[in-house]
Amino acid sequence: MNSFRTIFPGVVSPFQIGHHNRVLLSGSCFTEHMETRLKNLRFNTLANPFGVVYNPFSIADALDKLLADNVIYTHDSIFENQGIWRSWDHHSQFAKPDPDETLAGMNTAFRESAGFLCEATHVLITLGTADVFYLHETGKIVANNHKMPDHLFRNRRLSVDFVAETLTGCLTRLLARNSDMRFILTVSPVRHLRKGMVENQRSKAVLSLACEAVCRQIPEAHYFPAYEIMLDDLRDYRFYASDMIHPSEVAISYIWDYFSSTYFSESTRQTNAALEKINAALRHRPFNPDTEQHRLFLATQEEALRKLGF
Repeated sequence: MNSFRTIFPGVVSPFQIGHHNRVLLSGSCFTEHMETRLKNLRFNTLANPFGVVYNPFSIADALDKLLADNVIYTHDSIFENQGIWRSWDHHSQFAKPDPDETLAGMNTAFRESAGFLCEATHVLITLGTADVFYLHETGKIVANNHKMPDHLFRNRRLSVDFVAETLTGCLTRLLARNSDMRFILTVSPVRHLRKGMVENQRSKAVLSLACEAVCRQIPEAHYFPAYEIMLDDLRDYRFYASDMIHPSEVAISYIWDYFSSTYFSESTRQTNAALEKINAALRHRPFNPDTEQHRLFLATQEEALRKLGF
């Protein structure tokens, strides 16, 4: 019987991820979907220390700052707009009405993330777009334009060579600190349609070709085809959220299954299956949580976690 869809072939990785590893994730909002699943399965993870970042230059710049571990954000690092203090390096999730609170959040996240990166075994980078905003005043590529007026920026698309050189340089510096570190590069399946559908495809093409160049130069880097799975296997609007831009929960789970089969050993997948059963049990809301029966239920789940080593 003929199949009425194109099934994406399995992906083979030269390395694996286990529960003993430390995984730092950086990039677009799809990064956070992956981190949520990893963290729910008790992996040691940290995601988006500067918040969601879409373009490869800002992602590499953030990792370089964490590697150097010599940045302290001060009042000169932030600006005020409509009563909210923001940073060109950070996502709006860090923005607060109080400048001191904004800086405290940024510096706390930086210190924690720099320490985590020093001991990370894997770095997962999800690239969202090759289109960037240059701030006219300084010439700086901003990580987020915070929906500020267009006249403040010059918009352009990064070249394949520029993206490849930027990422290769960053990963090389990370390897110089820790030669055992491994990298996963992927292009986000989220569509960036602000400039149009054709422009989105061209932007994604830049990212895909740049990832190919990086993986040719750095054997420790591996490409995971999240974008291609979304377009070539799940090519139906039923796999998109209601905005027709972001993948639906079903699509994210499908891509996660590919990720699991690519980077987890059979033993790790068995542990994950056991953890998913425990998580499902713990999500159950009892009618009478103060009963001895419920306390026994919780103790049973805790013992199951202990046997799994958590």
